[in-house]
Amino acid sequence: MTSEWWRGRRVLVTGAGGFIGSHLAERLVEAGATVRCLVHYNSRGSAGWLDTSPLAAEMEIVTGDIADRDSVARVSRDARTVFHLASLIAIPYSYIAPDSYARINIGGALNVLQSARELEIERVVHTSTSEVYGTARFSPMDESHPLQGQSPYSASKIGADKMAEAFHLSFGLPVVTVRPFNTYGPRQSARAVIPTIITQCLADARIRLGNLTPTRDLNFVSDTVEGFLLAGEIAAAVGHTINLGSGRETSIRELVAAIGRLCGVDPQIVTEAERQRVKGSEVERLVADASLARELLGWRPRLDLEEGLETTVDWFRRNLHQYRSSNYAI
Repeated sequence: MTSEWWRGRRVLVTGAGGFIGSHLAERLVEAGATVRCLVHYNSRGSAGWLDTSPLAAEMEIVTGDIADRDSVARVSRDARTVFHLASLIAIPYSYIAPDSYARINIGGALNVLQSARELEIERVVHTSTSEVYGTARFSPMDESHPLQGQSPYSASKIGADKMAEAFHLSFGLPVVTVRPFNTYGPRQSARAVIPTIITQCLADARIRLGNLTPTRDLNFVSDTVEGFLLAGEIAAAVGHTINLGSGRETSIRELVAAIGRLCGVDPQIVTEAERQRVKGSEVERLVADASLARELLGWRPRLDLEEGLETTVDWFRRNLHQYRSSNYAI
């Protein structure tokens, strides 16, 4: 469990309406922090997953745009720690709108870093992704693994990571870059593979997918969130990029079988061309070496994949009405 260090600390979470961001905001409230959440402005006035959070009333929720420097500067005032999670994350959509990814992911990170420097914020925890590594050249993959932009999304995240690195090295800004391997759990978007499989299994035994051979290092959202909190607290983490992962590989085909058992169906896999990644863009293998997280943060995942999938399937079963299993979400 996280220490009492967060009690009373003023914290900003960007992207707090999203999957990981909403869980992180809730966990910070539980830890006693004073939490401000930046969520993307929209005409519906929705705060994303925070709309249904039982802890939303204990947060300050502010609408804005991570790509707008004024929005970021305004919400950053008086924060001591900033957790920067806001970004565009869907890989297939990055083939269609690469300019948006550069503007939001790189430009948004720059806005956060500039505001943090000007306001002398004590720490920025910047969110990376294992996708920046591309397909594994050696395994398991530690933080020295080469970076490769196999999609416009991953290229934009490499740019954001390097901007965070530059602000630390050039200006002494206290930055930690957290690099989660594939996080899953309640609230995840159907554009991700586990919700795609679960929602289809619950609605129909026919599972429409793309490539079945890629492997991923899968981590339950509560474990990822604990890694973020430790990265924001422990002094030795500053200046480092830190993998969060289990070191276990699971293929998409294995996921289908495991989820089918939990849903009580015998899945019939249908391969669809539109769900396959552009040739050369598919990351075939991701598996983490999280030794640095254990050394610096004392972090390791607590929930194994089978237990995490069971919890996730149970949540999706209760919330299936919020998803459209027949649609391909890019």
